[in-house]
Amino acid sequence: MNHRISRRSLLKALGISTLSGAGGLAAFPGDAMADPIRARDAAARVVDGKIIQPQRELPVLHETDVLVVGSGPAGVAAAVAASRTGAKTTLVERYGHLGGQWTGGHVLVVVGMFGKSGVQMTRGIGEEMMARLSKVHKGITGYPGRRPTIDAEALKYVMVEMAVEAEIECFLHCWGVDAVMDGSKVCGAVFESKSGRQAILSKVVIDATGDGDVFAAADAEYEHIPYHIGLVSRIGNVPRPLPKPPEGSKPPRGLGSITPIEGVRWVNMRGETTDALDVRELSRLEMNHRRQIWRSVERLREEPGYEDVYLMETAPQLGVRISRLLGGVKQLTYKDAQAGTPYPDVIGYSGDWTGTDFEWQIPYGALVPRNVDNILVAGRCISAERKMADLIRVIPPCFVTGHAAGVAAAVSLQDGCLVRDVEVAKVQGILREQDAYMG
Repeated sequence: MNHRISRRSLLKALGISTLSGAGGLAAFPGDAMADPIRARDAAARVVDGKIIQPQRELPVLHETDVLVVGSGPAGVAAAVAASRTGAKTTLVERYGHLGGQWTGGHVLVVVGMFGKSGVQMTRGIGEEMMARLSKVHKGITGYPGRRPTIDAEALKYVMVEMAVEAEIECFLHCWGVDAVMDGSKVCGAVFESKSGRQAILSKVVIDATGDGDVFAAADAEYEHIPYHIGLVSRIGNVPRPLPKPPEGSKPPRGLGSITPIEGVRWVNMRGETTDALDVRELSRLEMNHRRQIWRSVERLREEPGYEDVYLMETAPQLGVRISRLLGGVKQLTYKDAQAGTPYPDVIGYSGDWTGTDFEWQIPYGALVPRNVDNILVAGRCISAERKMADLIRVIPPCFVTGHAAGVAAAVSLQDGCLVRDVEVAKVQGILREQDAYMG
């Protein structure tokens, strides 16, 4: 007869406690001592029909001066800028690569760098990324110009090189799930990973998650906005030049736009308007979009000259454009942007990419929450009205706000003040030294 004994019964029979001290880790060689997730005393339990998570102490994974959460163009620019300005900097990313939507979302084109004056306003660290890509084989096309397009794999490499050179501590595969608070001050963030739930403590936090996950967890004010969510794909074996369509007809749909790789094009998708913070919606969209993309490529192969086209890949992350917008000390409005309203606390410029070519300033106050301290916001979730959100979500303003946030965080530490009280003129001076465009 096959008798089975549980681990708990075995320990009891051997006279060994199932818990070791206050830490609550199982005292069994090679078991939970090496696997913090298996500390069962902190497991969620059903109590009176409700799911209750007991209080527990979180291990501190790391301590740093500046913690940047999210490694899109805003996050990488922020981390590099903070480090170059003298701060010990840590960058945390939920995926296994840097770049955010620019790489993982395959939003490969860079628009909005120029204004009506014809002056390129996106410079500094963002411009440095593209200049370095131009030296990488097949790294970028259309550069310099108004619509350069990058290769995602080349950019992942360039961003890693820049992070290593700047001596930034990077943690990948870590999803930010909460803020660490001391009163109204943010002093770090909590992350989930294969190592369990851990905290990283910092003197300043920069939320570059795109969705504003950290500032929302810190109870900062924000607006929740549903918007179009698509899924970008790349197709291969596209003939070059494209076959000429029969007289009186248009080129087939689904051809997308060029990339630096010959025969490869990236295909954007607008997607339907829904809530980017609803996991059911995200799951539904992911599955529906993949079916739609596959069928689109099958239809394209039915067109004369496109028989050998194939689906190379779908982006590993959904194309979320807008979700949360910060309630900041200052709010960007479309009216002010269109009028070119000047701000004394300007930290950079961006251009309209929708065809009108107006240029607009970004104030430092749009990066600072109204009601929470010790945290700055960079990227598409800075403080702006809904109509402005379409302008701030593209890559160039993410460069600008990330660069400024990184410098400001380092300056606040140097001067021993809160980020809301930082001397903006000093930040502006360092940004100029780091080749940012300040007008």
